Amino acid sequence: MDAATDTRELVNRAELNAKALEQELHWLAQVLEARLEAYFYSDGEPMHFRFDKLPPPSLPSDSNLARLIERHQLEPAQRLILALVITPYVRPQMLDVLFARNKFTERGYTEFGGLQSQGHGGFLPSIETALFLLAGDALEERFKVNPFLESGSELYHRGLIQSHSLGPLEPWTSAALTMPKDIQDHLTTGNPFKPAFNADFPARKISTKRRWEQLILPQAILSQLQEIADWVKYSDVLMNDWQMEDRLTPGYTALFHGPPGTGKTLSACLLGQFCRRELYKIDLSLMVSKYIGETEKNLARIFDTAEHKEWILFFDEADALFGKRTQVDDSRDRYANQEVSYLLQRIEDFHGVVILASNLKANIDDAFIRRFQTIIPFPMPAASERLRIWQQAFSSKVEFDPEVDLGLIAEHYEVSGGTIMNVVRHCSLRAISRQSTRISQDDIEQGLKREFAKQGRRI
Repeated sequence: MDAATDTRELVNRAELNAKALEQELHWLAQVLEARLEAYFYSDGEPMHFRFDKLPPPSLPSDSNLARLIERHQLEPAQRLILALVITPYVRPQMLDVLFARNKFTERGYTEFGGLQSQGHGGFLPSIETALFLLAGDALEERFKVNPFLESGSELYHRGLIQSHSLGPLEPWTSAALTMPKDIQDHLTTGNPFKPAFNADFPARKISTKRRWEQLILPQAILSQLQEIADWVKYSDVLMNDWQMEDRLTPGYTALFHGPPGTGKTLSACLLGQFCRRELYKIDLSLMVSKYIGETEKNLARIFDTAEHKEWILFFDEADALFGKRTQVDDSRDRYANQEVSYLLQRIEDFHGVVILASNLKANIDDAFIRRFQTIIPFPMPAASERLRIWQQAFSSKVEFDPEVDLGLIAEHYEVSGGTIMNVVRHCSLRAISRQSTRISQDDIEQGLKREFAKQGRRI
């Protein structure tokens, strides 16, 4: 798929999303108007209005909003909350009516909830606003819809909305309601959310241009990688249709272990590509802190951001975080062990795929080992596998001198795939510098000598 096709798809997606949101916001406006009319213009008599008397619209089935509603099986009350929360981002003037002043108190109506920030001139809805919209001042109706807005409810659990309490002494209903940036993007432009790499989110998206069929590993390892792909593809069926949610942990954790250059990172990238999932590699140098409690905060930001994004999290050189716990000799050891315990809990609760990579399985804490669904060894490639790597590694433009025998080289030199690629880079650059496409035996041997010297080995 080329860039022009991608652009056209995004434009079409944005148009569909706009149509769906127009319909949903029109429904919200109808409910809001009916609620205010019932509240203010009832000639002194109570006029109870039930929001469900105005049914939600049927949306374009291919819009992201329609798909989200279908996927999460949202009820009308949940849809109305979602519409209310997205309004400040797409049509903020629609909520200006809630700035109305109470002529008796000469301030805003308490029952409308909401707040106004310093930068944003519009009305920002709170939990109280949503309760007023759904229930008015009818306590029985209010209590019925409370569960949709309580912490831990489906909308929060699925990462569709967030609430922000003003303080410990404030009523929980005063908390502002907002929508995470990724959900905003998904429901509007359709652009995938790509968090910026920084100290607050020490992870970057990685990918590869290589293809699954180019992955050269023993068949047993390829089968284990397929098991992870099967989880990504069929986990919803297993957990929901087969009703296994109460028996299995929600996510999937795998350990890749083996010497450097044996394909651990490439395999993770190809899994993401094959499963159409974004892969984020965690930068452990920014994650692990010498300050007590900071590592847990860094971890929390990663997992909170990644929750329900369908990402694969990849912890390379995982020993720094997932290493064996120590005997408790001082407070630092005690907090280090607490970090491991915290990490165990976050991984068990995470709904996505987590892959850890280590050069040595023995370095990983036993508590993690017991919790891995899959442990995959990445050994040094056998001679036949090395030959296939050598044969695939060079450009199709390359010609070899007659004395070059890749089969003999593969048999004689026990090196990893990563080392072979470094040699290929060296040889190719030497040839280009000679304004040639021909690779000589000396080019390959010089490249191998450089790699062996880096590893403290002799050719």
